[in-house]
Amino acid sequence: MSDQAVKLGFALAGHLLPMTSLLPTRLIDDRVKKSNKYATLMASIDELGIIEPPVVYALPATTPAQYLLLDGHLRVEALKELGHETVYCLLSTDDEGYTYNHKVNRLVPIQEHFMIMKALERGVSEERIARALKLDVQSIRLKRYLLNGICPEAVELLKDKPIGAASLQVLRKVKPARQVEIAEMMNMVGNYGRPYCEALVAATPKELLVEQAKTRAKSMLSPDEVARMQREMETLQRDLHLHEDTYSENFLNLVLIRGYLKTLLNNPRIARHLTAHYPEFAETFQHIIASTSLEETP
Repeated sequence: MSDQAVKLGFALAGHLLPMTSLLPTRLIDDRVKKSNKYATLMASIDELGIIEPPVVYALPATTPAQYLLLDGHLRVEALKELGHETVYCLLSTDDEGYTYNHKVNRLVPIQEHFMIMKALERGVSEERIARALKLDVQSIRLKRYLLNGICPEAVELLKDKPIGAASLQVLRKVKPARQVEIAEMMNMVGNYGRPYCEALVAATPKELLVEQAKTRAKSMLSPDEVARMQREMETLQRDLHLHEDTYSENFLNLVLIRGYLKTLLNNPRIARHLTAHYPEFAETFQHIIASTSLEETP
């Protein structure tokens, strides 16, 4: 292991800076300011203040000091509209904003549920949470009880997936063992929508349905239709397991191919030859090299 110290991407101590010293690196469209996301951000900052400080880079040889705003344009704009004249910022050691804007973890509904539950456990009222998220109290209560009727094993499988309240409501119609099976199917396919969840529930054997769902299923589908859907879903599950077994090997091969193509095109003579004589191959190779999906581990 190398003894070389890890280089920090920003200073350990932040600074309170005047708004007038910040130089934005992009413009904010008026349509963004009219969006629900921006309204929620405004409400959150007004109620709780800044949680994630903006990131800036100090421009050398500027008097008075000027700072390039790398990340946090919406937060800064919201603070300005709320009348703030200063903002606490993190000082980056580099002037690149790629890391802050690319490495983003989107908040999914189940994670939002856990955050709300943690806030409630710490004594924060539903009313204050609603004000911070610009929602009504009823919406907070729906998020609070989002996982009622969902077994812990299924929650564990879906906790970081973009599954919404509508799909979870459908998932409650089956027993825990079937909930786990459906969660695994959703993860394999990458489809968390309500229609897909309803199809999986409709293809569930009666003994794995909760009593209320059994009654509704009788009135919605005939026995022949249910049997046909069950056979189709069993076939789909077998196919998915087959593809899952070969996915990792295929993914590794693609990563190796991408690395090889990158090495080829980094050679100026090869790159010129391909561009001059086989432009369609050169373009295809560039698309493969530029693929961001191959940067993620399966």
